[in-house]
Amino acid sequence: MYLFYAPDLNPADCFLNEEESRHCAKVLRLQKDDLIEIVDGKGFFYRAKISVPDPKKTCFEILDSESGFGKRNHYLHIAIAPTKNIERLEWFIEKATEIGIDEITPILCQHSERKIINHERLNKVVTSAMKQSLKAYHPKLNQLTAFSSLVRDNNNSQKWIAYCGDTKKTSIKEALLLQQNYLVLIGPEGDFSPQEIKLGLENGFKAITLGQSRLRTETAALEACFEVNFLNR
Repeated sequence: MYLFYAPDLNPADCFLNEEESRHCAKVLRLQKDDLIEIVDGKGFFYRAKISVPDPKKTCFEILDSESGFGKRNHYLHIAIAPTKNIERLEWFIEKATEIGIDEITPILCQHSERKIINHERLNKVVTSAMKQSLKAYHPKLNQLTAFSSLVRDNNNSQKWIAYCGDTKKTSIKEALLLQQNYLVLIGPEGDFSPQEIKLGLENGFKAITLGQSRLRTETAALEACFEVNFLNR
């Protein structure tokens, strides 16, 4: 069955936006009375029947719904420096959404090689991955944020910074407390600067290691995403 995204769904007046309507009625050629599934990105999963298949405004009737569909027992926020090759960042966003993530913040660091992102394009990657993996929650994708602003302004219960220096670190497995709010900082290809590491530690972030291998930025971020989700199962 086909899945559609309706972030502004009103049960009293049910229709798909123009982009989703075009895909439904023009690309997939779905007809009146065909069954579809819909998520609103806020945890609701709907089963519905098409009443008016129109490329500009496809209307439907809700047959049944489920709230909190696939809700996880923790909140994961990963802040990652955008990679020079934007396709690597897109790959991370796609896979992290499929695995399970709640919030992603691209961060601007002293060693960042990419200082501009297309937020709209990246958000479309999130939406596509959410639909593909049958998620009812749409991860929040923040605008590009300065590293210093992020580390000074957050209220996560567990805060970690991953970097390549030789200082004493702990693993996520050793540091993790179950069912908490987590924020993980992942630096650029040139790693966080000493000043950024110092600022992170001064603001309550704990140094973590992601293993002995030297990982690419996007791989390190996905490794952290997988570990937090796996340990909270």
